[in-house]
Amino acid sequence: MRTNYASRIKDWPETERPRERLMRHGPDALSDSELIGIILRTGSSVNTAMDLARQLLDEFGGLRGLDTQSAATLCNVHGIGVAKAAQIKAALELAKRLVQQQWSSGERISGSEDAYKYVRLRMRDLQREQFRTIFLTTRNQVIAEKTLFEGSLTESVVSAREIILSAVQLAAASVILLHNHPSGNPTPSHEDKRVTEKLATACRYADISVLDHIIVGKDSYFSFADEGLLS
Repeated sequence: MRTNYASRIKDWPETERPRERLMRHGPDALSDSELIGIILRTGSSVNTAMDLARQLLDEFGGLRGLDTQSAATLCNVHGIGVAKAAQIKAALELAKRLVQQQWSSGERISGSEDAYKYVRLRMRDLQREQFRTIFLTTRNQVIAEKTLFEGSLTESVVSAREIILSAVQLAAASVILLHNHPSGNPTPSHEDKRVTEKLATACRYADISVLDHIIVGKDSYFSFADEGLLS
């Protein structure tokens, strides 16, 4: 492992330099640390960009762990300033937006798995509960996605009125409700079930269909529709 900055990446053999390897073999041929190293571009006074990349991945538990860190937290790592932290967060955000690109271009959400894939990168590692709504056309094409509130899901906090008003403004025919469980266990609580029934009933009166309520866990999800819990 190169820890002496005198051994700069530009002094490495060309076949070992991440940027040149990407151009010759494509990004698929590079490791996570090599890709992060390219994003960082330069190292610190004692470490190369590759050393910093490895340190970040080791310290935060890989790409997923790195994604959960704030830019301010990344700046606490020696050699990572505001510019480098911003570059990392921007690259990870672009990756998440790319995943959602297929639906924003008019593709349909055909079931709970599609809906889960649409939000999982944004919701599975959140430290607080967050309630979101996906608004759909009559053909189940995504019109918009909105975060309506953060905090524990309770009947007193979630507003059916806000969901209905947004649906009317967007001319949405149906909605999919989503929230996460920071514990990682997507099993619905009694309160989750109460709130779901309340929202589904209120939307029904406004002629808006609630297609599903999905609870996002760490690496799995629970679908009210799949389990027959939406009347």
